Amino acid sequence: MKQGFKNVQELYLKLEEQRDHRKDIIADTRSLVINTTSGLSTISVSTGNDILAYSVSDVAHRQIADRLGVPFKYYDRMRLEYPALLDQNINGWLQKQPEKRMLRTLDGRLRAFLSDRYRRLDNLELVDHVLPVIAQMKGCSIESCDITETHLYMKVINKTMKAELTPGDVVQAGFVISNSEIGLGALKVEPLVYRLVCRNGMISKDLAHKKYHAGRQVEDTDAAYELYSDETLAADDKAYFLKVQDIVSAAVDEARFSLTVDKMRASMNVPTGDNPVKTVEVLGDKYILNKTERATILRHFIMSNDYTAFGLVNAVTRCSQDIPDYNRATELERLGGTLLDESVKLNKVNSNMLLLPQAV
Repeated sequence: MKQGFKNVQELYLKLEEQRDHRKDIIADTRSLVINTTSGLSTISVSTGNDILAYSVSDVAHRQIADRLGVPFKYYDRMRLEYPALLDQNINGWLQKQPEKRMLRTLDGRLRAFLSDRYRRLDNLELVDHVLPVIAQMKGCSIESCDITETHLYMKVINKTMKAELTPGDVVQAGFVISNSEIGLGALKVEPLVYRLVCRNGMISKDLAHKKYHAGRQVEDTDAAYELYSDETLAADDKAYFLKVQDIVSAAVDEARFSLTVDKMRASMNVPTGDNPVKTVEVLGDKYILNKTERATILRHFIMSNDYTAFGLVNAVTRCSQDIPDYNRATELERLGGTLLDESVKLNKVNSNMLLLPQAV
């Protein structure tokens, strides 16, 4: 399992630091002006009394392009080759089609350009609500946690809920909490299986619980104004977080864990073919794996000398530990869960996993 912060205390310190530097603004798009030089953009926000300026992140650029209906490939070309044309496009459409948008900023950067109905489920408030629940869950501990540019992750293992796949090969139940403050996905709680022998984590994304960032429209006003973080403690948000607490407290489910363990045992009998190079090539083409990921998966696959679906799943999840980016590492842990589910379907029709036609 990919490691991020050394412990949850480091995570908490980082979240508190971010709280002191984050600012959210509701702005009429007519109060916004973009200026781009040498591929770097600055957005100015007129509040009536002041003009605030923020550098624009890559994520915010994509969200602006999407909202204005500009193909991002062309948007990015303008940003690099003809910035004046990009500014003319953005500023023109912001004026012609006025609306309210939520601007999420951190450390002087515009990190997200979102709907004014976006419900802020911030990472610090989320951790404040779920840590006490995790602490009360017998045998549970946070095995890995991190904050990336786009997501918060907390990976929890329950050391009291375990099973043997084969003699001496023990797996433990767990779950992953993930959240994006910038509109790149729902707040999710996903089942996790942790294999002790290789410290691999596998995520069953199809069994996830999700809470979406959908809220009420904010008040109508022509002026841009700051939204304060203490608004997240309003009564409706308290109720929302109580639901999240309920989901977390029920995240380690023995029935679901047993089902996943049965799938892992069954995958040991599903062949992937006698050519591991071809198997990984097909896998890489289907799931858009880069050259480094393919090479790393192939190395772990060959070293395991286990050319079954179980061996392939473990090669993928083992590869996740070698990936520098925590987001991508977590996606590979989810891919392991996807491959496991596919192997069970194949086992029922006595098919070879390499020949699987459907895509996720």
